[in-house]
Amino acid sequence: MPTVALVSVHGMGETPRNYAAEVFGQMRSRLGPDLRERLACYSVYYQDILQKNEQLVWNRVDRQSKVHYDELRKFMLFGFADAAGLENRKEIPGSVYELAQGEIARNLLGACTANHAMPVVFLAHSLGCQVLSSYLYDAQKARAGGRVEAGVWRDIDGWARMAVGRVLSEREKLYLAGGTCSGLMTTGCNIPIFVAAHRNMHIKPIAPPTPIFHWLNLYDPDDVLGWPLQPLSEDYRVLVEDRAINAGQGAVNWMLKSWNPLSHSAYWQDNAVLAPLAGMIRRMIE
Repeated sequence: MPTVALVSVHGMGETPRNYAAEVFGQMRSRLGPDLRERLACYSVYYQDILQKNEQLVWNRVDRQSKVHYDELRKFMLFGFADAAGLENRKEIPGSVYELAQGEIARNLLGACTANHAMPVVFLAHSLGCQVLSSYLYDAQKARAGGRVEAGVWRDIDGWARMAVGRVLSEREKLYLAGGTCSGLMTTGCNIPIFVAAHRNMHIKPIAPPTPIFHWLNLYDPDDVLGWPLQPLSEDYRVLVEDRAINAGQGAVNWMLKSWNPLSHSAYWQDNAVLAPLAGMIRRMIE
């Protein structure tokens, strides 16, 4: 029986469904033959909610005009369309915001079904950090009796009836709210972009889900989409450990990535990410 769940959430831009396969393989390899079977891996995938429309726009531009820096433009189009789509009219039923949260909830329900006491370690990248943070924030607010305006936690029972055909047990709801989350690693995190226009008093992080919760935020100073979190507010300073790294040194063509903004796509191939993630998981297993 698995005893730790690793749940990944991808970032912005064009993303294949198997985006986490390599990092999952790395974690199993680093745990070794005696412990690897105790790790259950789940990958949240929400890009398909957005990608068809984004690809349509890109194809039109590509066919009907001449632009330079195609790959950079495509990354910007897909990436910022993701961010805009997730926030646009998020309060309406069936919004992209709600559908993306539903993918997180489904994966957590799968982990809960495998072992309802299994601690969760989240790995989130780029826009996925904001997606996951919003999900957990909404869940905690709903569990505390507050009113949630958007997403699955506006009516978790209604979502469950539609998504899985039944109302969830209290144990399942607690699990879906991150109630067993022991670790969170964020890479190339752009939460500051979403909260920068807020008044300081409204910049609040999630509450620690468990007493042993540890949030490690890894960012490359050359990555303009990856940010430290501690400067956002006193609450973030207390909750999060920021760590600057040089992402991309372990990637193919690392010399082209590790010293410039292309490092945003290179975090999960770097030992500076893989080693502490393995340590976070091992801490829960041993």
